[in-house]
Amino acid sequence: MFSRGVKKQYCRYFKMLLLLPGLVLSIASVAQINISPALLAKVEKKYGMTGRIRVEEWQQLLDSQAAKALPEKDKLKKVNDFFNQRIDFIDDIALWGVNDYWATPIEFLAQGAGDCEDFAIAKYFTLKVLGVPEEKIRITYVKAIELNQAHMVLTYFETSRSVPVVLDNLIPQIKPASQRNDLLPVYSFNGSGLWLAKARGNGQRVGGTERLSLWADLTQRMLRNDL
Repeated sequence: MFSRGVKKQYCRYFKMLLLLPGLVLSIASVAQINISPALLAKVEKKYGMTGRIRVEEWQQLLDSQAAKALPEKDKLKKVNDFFNQRIDFIDDIALWGVNDYWATPIEFLAQGAGDCEDFAIAKYFTLKVLGVPEEKIRITYVKAIELNQAHMVLTYFETSRSVPVVLDNLIPQIKPASQRNDLLPVYSFNGSGLWLAKARGNGQRVGGTERLSLWADLTQRMLRNDL
């Protein structure tokens, strides 16, 4: 059984499945990420030169034809390593002063810190730009059993029937979900849908991501290039 604290975390996450009538988000509009000189200047002014350099390194990865030409499994490793090796884990309350905040990839890189949700989100959008089809990747909420807390990872399905592999900030290796007995899946989503977990496979689709208020807020901030 979950502890009372973990139950509260999951209740909060499922409360994110709120009604947002008429809201339809075009994730395709943020699939091509524009990092302009003006945006880099804003990053440097707010976060310093180190933050700007991290964003510039990300831009180089996004623009890399060599990275786009890699087999998908190599793209997964490259992107997983890119974020896990550059970014420190810090809870939202310590970093942003709120209990739950989903940072855009640029905010995440500029800060050089974030929580598990920020790692998963940044990896998701990076893989999309590098050409991994959206239907193969999902942001997935799990219970981290050993930590006894809610956690977020990115999962990749080679086919719709495949056991997904897990991109996680807790460990450097990418492993099949069947080898991650420390994680219990709860639900997953991407730009086109929302699924309740069903064992360690595809799960049951329950709707679109227009029901996720934090996802809506995140994508809108990405479109505006908010800092």
